[in-house]
Amino acid sequence: MKLIHAADLHIDSPLRGLSAYEGSPAEDLRTASRRALQGLVDLAISESVDGVLLAGDIYDGDWPDFQTGLFFGKQMSRLRAEGISVYVVSGNHDAQNTMTHRLRLPDNVHMFDVDEPETVLDEKAGLAVHGQGFPRWNITENLALGYPPPCRDLFNVGLLHTALTGRDGHDRYAPCTVDQLTGKGYDYWALGHVHHREVVRKDPWIVFPGNIQGRHARETGPKGCTLVTVGDDLRVRSAVHHDLDVARWEHLRIDASGAEDLDAVTDLVQARLNALACGKLQAVRVSLTGHSSAHLGSWC
Repeated sequence: MKLIHAADLHIDSPLRGLSAYEGSPAEDLRTASRRALQGLVDLAISESVDGVLLAGDIYDGDWPDFQTGLFFGKQMSRLRAEGISVYVVSGNHDAQNTMTHRLRLPDNVHMFDVDEPETVLDEKAGLAVHGQGFPRWNITENLALGYPPPCRDLFNVGLLHTALTGRDGHDRYAPCTVDQLTGKGYDYWALGHVHHREVVRKDPWIVFPGNIQGRHARETGPKGCTLVTVGDDLRVRSAVHHDLDVARWEHLRIDASGAEDLDAVTDLVQARLNALACGKLQAVRVSLTGHSSAHLGSWC
């Protein structure tokens, strides 16, 4: 069995801080989140996955128009054409969206109930997905406590939008502990809300995949999804990150204390930039540290 676990798509969220610069590739920045989602669907199809797990914040609050929802529906229809099921819980940003209830998604997409946890079975694939969405954006209750017991002889996934016990830069929504998740007896916890990838635990697997596209300068590094491979014994064989981001944010911190002049500093920066090249649009902040002759000379 193969599953893709992704979260925090934030479709049509603007890449803040770049479009204001003259000469910036405005179209690439405007469509980055959409193209990242297209890449996710491409990956799901090429890997012939059995299901796609989306752990909340599909949207970025209210849409300026209905095109955002229609785009998501179109991508889900591509998965439907390949016989791929999609399992979705709403997150805090989705709960803020007043238009989502009017959007009709294709029948391969299961939106989990927001009032209580429920379980969706795919016995042919050997899969049971348990989940509950956010009924409102500011959930501070522990939703995980109400999740049902695991189903025997199936691979059990808990799909949850949560901050766990808290993560820097993220509001403490739907808090819970690792021990509480582990105690449910599931094989894999597909989490969302935290925008950097984190493998919290491997037995059982508890994973934040991070968001699929960095939105601003604090969301640095590769962004994407996790491809989960499950063996015939219903144990996770691997949970591998796959890049999906179209534009990548980076922050280089360079110690220039050994540089003798400004040319040497420039060479240091250029070497680090060359090493960072990844074949895609990059926005790089460079911070120089250390005292050197170059620092003193720049004031002469």
